[in-house]
Amino acid sequence: MFELTVEVSFSAAHCIKGHPGRCARLHGHNYRVVVTVAGDELNDQGMVIDFGALREACRQVVDPLDHSYLNETLAFADVNPTAELLARHICTQVEERLAVAAPQGVRVQSVTVYESDRACATFRRSDRCPQ
Repeated sequence: MFELTVEVSFSAAHCIKGHPGRCARLHGHNYRVVVTVAGDELNDQGMVIDFGALREACRQVVDPLDHSYLNETLAFADVNPTAELLARHICTQVEERLAVAAPQGVRVQSVTVYESDRACATFRRSDRCPQ
C-alpha cells in the first residue's frame, strides 16, 4: 500500500456552544489540514494520484470554509464545528471528490485538523467507522 499526504490551510471563526470555558465565545483559528490517502496500485506514471489533483480536491473542500463563521455554514448548522467534526467533514467531502476524479482504489486514510501548532484532531477511516 502507498500513502500520499498533502496539507492545505484556511482561516475561520467559530464558537463551541455549551462549552464551559472561553471556547464558548467567538474566536478564530488558522487551521492546518493534513489529508492522507492510500492506494494499492500505481498508474502508468508510477503514482497513486497526482499531488496536484489531491491538493485540488482538498482545496475545493476547505475554500468554502475559509474566512467564514463555521457555525453558520450548512455543514455545522446542527453541530458544533469542533476540530474533530471538521476532520470528519473534510474527510467525507474529499472522499466524494476523489470518487469522481481519482483512479479506482484511492481512499482517504485520515484527516488531521490543527487548530494551533500544538493542538489537533484526527479522523481516521477504518472498517468500524461509519460514513
